[in-house]
Formats: sequence, structure tokens, C-alpha cells
Amino acid sequence: MLRYDPDIHLVILDLNMPKMNGFEVLEILNSDSYFKHIRVIILTNAEDVEDEIKGLQMGAVDFIRKPINLNALKTRIDVHKKLLELQHDTEDANKILDRKIAEATKALVITRDITIQALVGLIEVRNLESYNHIMRTQEMMSLLCNHLKGKKKFKNVLTDEYIQELVKTSALHDIGKVAISDSILLKPGKLTDDEFNQMKKHVDYGVIALKKELPEGEEVPSFIKRALEIIEFHHEKYDGTGYPKGLKGENIPLPGRLMAIIDVFDALINERVYKKAYTVEESVKIIKENIGKHFDPDVATGFLEIVPQICTINTLYTQR
Repeated sequence: MLRYDPDIHLVILDLNMPKMNGFEVLEILNSDSYFKHIRVIILTNAEDVEDEIKGLQMGAVDFIRKPINLNALKTRIDVHKKLLELQHDTEDANKILDRKIAEATKALVITRDITIQALVGLIEVRNLESYNHIMRTQEMMSLLCNHLKGKKKFKNVLTDEYIQELVKTSALHDIGKVAISDSILLKPGKLTDDEFNQMKKHVDYGVIALKKELPEGEEVPSFIKRALEIIEFHHEKYDGTGYPKGLKGENIPLPGRLMAIIDVFDALINERVYKKAYTVEESVKIIKENIGKHFDPDVATGFLEIVPQICTINTLYTQR
């Protein structure tokens, strides 16, 4: 009857029945999620305190002792009917709240993506190859993170949500370069010391541009944190000789360590106004020589394991 009548929500169950006792019925109800909505009130003998405790432990919501007082029984039933109504109202309210949260979250994600793409568009206007570089590095970030999450050291850090944030925000790693003069960005020869110092300021410009839009006193959204870590730390080196802060080893946030090797490898295997492209073999050799110096050894080892896939991405987004 219970299985075929979904409108039954409350059962009065006598523990002492001839063919099957009440505890056996409770076990059946507990073993099937179909019955999880049913509230059970058990009937006990006055002296069966242990049975009352056992019944409650098995999921009964209340007990009534024999002999039954009909007024007391009616009152208990009315109370539990009211509790059921409140439970249903709460469930309905939670569904509405969940839907609104999902809609708000979707709107935030769309706003985030539009904002990121608008900022990336500024770079595209300035320099198509910079835009191609951004597209390549996003794909490389996705590939590298998904490869590393299979390794013990990274599996608890590189969650799907974390990776998604890294991939999206990696597009902003060089956003500060929009404030750097074209005479420096597009110079065909080696930069002077002064020009290189100006170039290094793109890190500060990027951080400032992102931070100035944040409302004071409010918690920073996680994707903004990832973006700031990528922008600020992707030129740090594992041995502490990088910039802007000269951080060393794992004091460099992971997003910065990931972006560092992606950024350098992409620069090596692609032509720039100031240099010709290195071969893949030459680029791999340079990466290997800088493990523990420029690059995190664990990140670099994982990166070198996927170089063929990295090169495929590079081909897809190379300016022709």
C-alpha cells in the first residue's frame, strides 16, 4: 500500500504484530529511499521503554503507549501533520532559493567571462600576436592543469572549479602591457636596461588595474584572486631571482608557477619581433636547463610530459 499510494506521509505502526513485528517494517522502510518521506509513529506497551528507544533510533519520529487515548492520538497526529506541512513548505522554499542562486551564479559567470574577454580585446586591438599568445596560453593552462591533477601532489588542489578559474583568468596575465609603449613592446632589437625596467612595470599596471575596481571591505571573488596571482607572480622564478617580489620556491603561488612555464615556452617556440622562433627541441632543452632555477621542478616535469600536445595547441593559434 505504501509503495502504491504516494499520498501516505504518516504511519501509525504497532510494534507487536502477528506476522511481522514493527522493527522489521522499520527496516524495510529504512532500506528503500522511496519511503524516506514517510513519518512513523510507533505504538508500544507502557513498560517497553527499550522498544521505544530502539524504535526512535531506527527512524520513528514519535511513540504512543498503549492503551491508546484517542484524544492524545489525534493531537499527536495533528502535530505531525503540521510538521509535515512545514517540512514541505521549507523544501519548496529551498527549491526556489536554489533556483535563484543558480540564476545569480550563472549571471555572475557570464559577467565574469564578458569582462575578461573585453579586457583581452584591448590586447587584440594593440597586437594580434599578443592575442594569439593569450589564446594559446589559455589552452596550455587547461592541458597542463588537467594533466597535473592526476598527480598526487596536485590532485587535491587542482579541482575542476579551480582549473576553470585558472584557464579563464590566465588570459589576463599580460593585461598590464596595454599601458606599455608600442616602441618598447614592438621593438625589433634587444631592450635597453631602462626599457626592460619599463617593460617589467606591466605586472604592476595589471595588478593596479584589477584591484582598483574592487569594492573596499568586501571579500575578493575567487576568480579575481586567481587572476591577481597569475598577473603578479608569473615572472617570479623558482630560485628567487624573478620579479616583482623575488619570491622563492613554493612561496610563489601555484598560479604564478604554472603561468611561468607556459609563458616562457610559448615565447620560445614562437617568433617575436625581437627574435626568431626556437625549435621544439631547443625550447625543451632550455626548459630542462632551468628546472629548479626558473621553474618549479614538479610543474616542469609534468609540462615536459605533454609537450607534443602543447605543440598541437601552438599550431592552432599561430599567426599566419
